[in-house]
Amino acid sequence: MRNIVVVDAPSNLGLRPPAPGTVPGCYKLAGALRERGILRRLGAFEGGVVVPPRYDRGTWQEGDGVFNAAAIAAYTVKLADRIEHHVRAGDFLVVLGGDCSIQLGAALALRRIGRYGIAAVDGSADFRHPGNSDRIGAAGGEELALATGRGQDDLTDIEGLRPYLRDEDVRLFGMRDDDEDRAEFTELKISNATVGEIRQWGADDIARAVTQTLEVPVLDGFWVHLDADVLDPSVMPAVDSPDPGGLLPGELLALLRPLVRSPRCVGLNVTIYDPDLDPDGTAGDLLADLVVDAFAQS
Repeated sequence: MRNIVVVDAPSNLGLRPPAPGTVPGCYKLAGALRERGILRRLGAFEGGVVVPPRYDRGTWQEGDGVFNAAAIAAYTVKLADRIEHHVRAGDFLVVLGGDCSIQLGAALALRRIGRYGIAAVDGSADFRHPGNSDRIGAAGGEELALATGRGQDDLTDIEGLRPYLRDEDVRLFGMRDDDEDRAEFTELKISNATVGEIRQWGADDIARAVTQTLEVPVLDGFWVHLDADVLDPSVMPAVDSPDPGGLLPGELLALLRPLVRSPRCVGLNVTIYDPDLDPDGTAGDLLADLVVDAFAQS
């Protein structure tokens, strides 16, 4: 049994402000899940906190590229250092975000070590890049594009390691059925399954099948990226983009279990849940339960 180590990555640098003069509240995700006893319930070891730079978009305006880019790049290196240390030690990382830009820290860390895949369980593909959009700015909606080498050099080519992930090593789960990125993924041969397809094929069956494709000798392992907005807003309204048509809790759990239990999986990050949008705490309770239950022996 590998040691599970919990590391906090409470960065909100990759999201737009929810209102003028405010900052995204997803930086409270880690504290909220810790408050629900996630360390004890996972039987995990303490991995500490990787403290992010201050959220400050300065004079940024549309057309300037990714905002907070220098801060995100610096934080990516800092987080990658922590993740790399634990992966090399044989630990299983649970990284509590934060917005989705924290996934760049894992991608860079694993790229330093070898060739790794990713299973991204996300309500949207986060694949916005200059080749398909004129609204570049929020890295939290662009991290998969950045990790696969699409976008500005200061984020896509840190340490000269572009791309951190190869297109053929990406697996996507949980996009809404009308996601506009699907045509591009078909062209690029990036594997993906929408909510409707997951229901058609069965969450457990598709997760097991895809996990096998990530357990091949050419890969040294894989990482799981979990964005809370993959869940339907009826159960997870506390996200920045609560789009209808998402997965239900049982479906998400059935997806996660085969992935995180694979001996080739080296870590999981959890992102986007915003305690500020969850006044009664029920969404946070659900997210903590799902993460814990994914690891529980049935």
